[in-house]
Order: sequence, then structure tokens, then C-alpha cells
Amino acid sequence: MSNLLVTGGAGFIGANFVHYWMKTYPQDKVVVLDALTYAGNKASLDPVADNPNFVFCHGDICDTPLVETLLKEHHIDTLVHFAAESHVDRSITGPDAFIETNIIGTHSLLKAAKKIWLDEGLNKEGHRFHHVSTDEVYGTLEPNDPAFSETTPYAPNSPYSASKAASDHLVRAYHHTYGLNVTTSNCSNNYGPYHFPEKLIPLVITNILNDKPLPIYGDGQQIRDWLYVEDHARGIELVIKKGRLGECYNIGGINEWANIDIVKLICELVDKEFAGKPDLVDRFPHASRAKEGRSADLITYVTDRSGHDRRYAIDPSKSRSELGYEPVESFSSGIEKTIQWYLQGESWWSPLVKSSKE
Repeated sequence: MSNLLVTGGAGFIGANFVHYWMKTYPQDKVVVLDALTYAGNKASLDPVADNPNFVFCHGDICDTPLVETLLKEHHIDTLVHFAAESHVDRSITGPDAFIETNIIGTHSLLKAAKKIWLDEGLNKEGHRFHHVSTDEVYGTLEPNDPAFSETTPYAPNSPYSASKAASDHLVRAYHHTYGLNVTTSNCSNNYGPYHFPEKLIPLVITNILNDKPLPIYGDGQQIRDWLYVEDHARGIELVIKKGRLGECYNIGGINEWANIDIVKLICELVDKEFAGKPDLVDRFPHASRAKEGRSADLITYVTDRSGHDRRYAIDPSKSRSELGYEPVESFSSGIEKTIQWYLQGESWWSPLVKSSKE
């Protein structure tokens, strides 16, 4: 039995991890700490809100005394750190928040963990600080370059990825300097339920349903390795349970797609849904292109963003050989589940889309 503190647990990946963990380990206690910024949505945790083993705390990871209190009061032995500013576009126009949350916030958590677990001796031997990072810290790849491995040098190209790289180094330093029991995972692009609508896949789905343009940066040939979010949660579970202390593990989907190809595939799948289910026409009266099987007409090419990395790809060989990690979902099965979730989950995403326009 474990007591977990999950930072950023009302965000996309954090919420999916909470659902996965509480389903897999129903006897464990899970405490979520989330500041509920634009990317945090408490409604994402509604399915577990009444579970007696679930606790929600509205607060900031930069509030070190609060984190210390949570660690002590709930006898936390495992801290899973998702909380982060993560949208590259926002980091370009407003990098300060990324420095504050991703670097200073991570340091706040590390200080609290060191004080409670090591200095005060609570769970001195049995604790774990797991830090969730990104493949973007490695920079960009050319078309024929090998995928990122755990030994790839860091070369961040945006304020977002630079702030995540700094936080990765802080976590490593607290292990080597103070003996804090840490692990880090670097993942590829996630997709699935509860994904904030400004990100590519949910943006495309919700824009089709609202008959809005589907913006494609540059030529749309940017390549990403896509990972279904529950496969990511499963990978983190393996790192926490089996990973070697102080080590980093890449968690990938082994699934590279160009952005434009993903958008075209989603258009095709949504069009098929509307052709096969007449009730969708009544539920989404604005989706006129989808009703006519012409969602791809909404594709609109826009100026590429500054510092846009061309390709990311994760080599998960270390996670496979040491932890037995394999993604369960193929992209075809995962994207179908994702589309179905958004078709059924309008009550979750519609308020977010509306607030983003105000």
C-alpha cells in the first residue's frame, strides 16, 4: 500500500494517471495538488472525486510549506510530479510562467521532499520522487537520425523545453548530492481523453465539430512520436515499481506521424462517424463539413512558429529491456478511442473551448 502525492493531477496526463493508478491500485491513497490554471480542470477528476482514498488540494507547487504539510499529513511515500506549463506557443509569448512553474516549482518540491523524507526521516528509505519530463529536452531530429535515447545530449530549442531540461537536471542533482530517491521519465507526445483543446489532436476534433479552421503550421511535415496517455501511465507505473534509482527512462509510442497526416486521418474518421451515425448531425449542428464528408476542407496552412522542432522520436529500448514496457494501443486503436471520447464528452470540452474564445 502506498500514499501518492500527484502534482498537476487535474491536468491532461496527470488526471489520466490518477484514474489509471486508482483503478490498478484501489487500496492506495492518492492526493492531488493542482493550481487549476488554464490547463488544469477539476472536472477531469470527477470520476474519482467520491472515492474515500482520493484527496484534492487546490494549491501551488511553489508553496513549499504547503507541500511539506501534505507530505507529512498524508504520510506520502511516492511523489509523482506532472505539474508544468507545457504549451510551446505560450512559452514563446510568455516564458516567465514556464521558469516559475517548471524550474522554481520543481525545486520547491525537491526542497520539501528532502526536508520531510531525508532531514526529518519520514520514509527515509522507502520514498520515491518521480519526475515526468518530455522528449523535447533533446531538441530536434533530422529525418534519418536515430531516435532519442537516454544518452542523447540535451539541446532544448524553446523556453518550454529549456525549463523542462533545467528541472530534469535539478532532480538528478538532488539524487547525486543529497541521496533523494528519484527517477525521471521522458515521454513522447501524448493523446487521449481529457486533453486540453488547444493541443493538436483535440483541437482538430473539436474544431471539426464546430466547423472551424484546422490550422497547420508551415508545411505540416513536422513529425512526432505519439503515445496513448494510458500507455504513458502504464510506463510511469513500471518506472516507479521497477526503475533503478537516479535513472532516466524514455517512454514512447513507437509511432511516428507527420502532423498533416494525423489531421487528415482525423478528418476521415470523423466524417465516417457522421456518415454512420445520423444522431451526430443533431448533436453537433455546426459540423456542416463533417455532415458532408468534407472535414478536410477546413485545413488551413499558417505561418510556422519560431523554433519549431522538425522531428521527435523516442527509443524506448531501455524501458523495454529493464522494465518490460510495451505500448498496448496502436495509433489506429488509440485515435479511435480518443475520437469516441470527444464525441461523447462535449460537456467536458465545450466549456473549455468557449472560455478560450472569451
